[in-house]
Amino acid sequence: MAFTIAIDGPAAAGKGTISKALAEHFGFAHLDTGLLYRAVGRRTLDGTPAHDAALALTAQDLEAGDLRTPEVAQAASKVAVIPEVRAALLDFQRAFARRDGGAVLDGRDIGTVICPEAEAKLFVIASAEVRAKRRFEELRSAGIETEYDAVLRDVHDRDARDMGRADSPLRPAEDAEELDTSELDIGEAVARAVAMVSKKIV
Repeated sequence: MAFTIAIDGPAAAGKGTISKALAEHFGFAHLDTGLLYRAVGRRTLDGTPAHDAALALTAQDLEAGDLRTPEVAQAASKVAVIPEVRAALLDFQRAFARRDGGAVLDGRDIGTVICPEAEAKLFVIASAEVRAKRRFEELRSAGIETEYDAVLRDVHDRDARDMGRADSPLRPAEDAEELDTSELDIGEAVARAVAMVSKKIV
């Protein structure tokens, strides 16, 4: 059975956590497509042109230990606006989405561009302040020193780039269900997501 769950939303809204939980709940494979762009962004920090990095991407690149750093996140956001990079990663993502046994993909343009025919689509949101607080605590717990105001500025900057880019901007698909996690804990957010997807599985 091929069943695709497409999950989109801005940074730190909770879509990654929800996606992993949905994959585990339904027994589906999971792909954090943001890791593809982080891996490409990381290669560019070493001087590799973005398109070359996308074409040469390997599974090992997705396992690098520093993909969650602020520097790599910024680089990922910058390479994600390059149409040639997005095109280079398109086939990989679509093939993963239609694999037997079901798949969950999360990113910025899954329901609108990568998998417009996905059987279930969620658009996960939260306020910028809540997302900045989550990211700030995540970075601090990882031993990365930063300031909340700097993280909030980064969230606003990434939102502007993601929503304003000409190619595949961040926006909800017309048939996506919105899930606002601003005032939900992880368990509540996952429970609501499971209920939303369960309605689509017949």
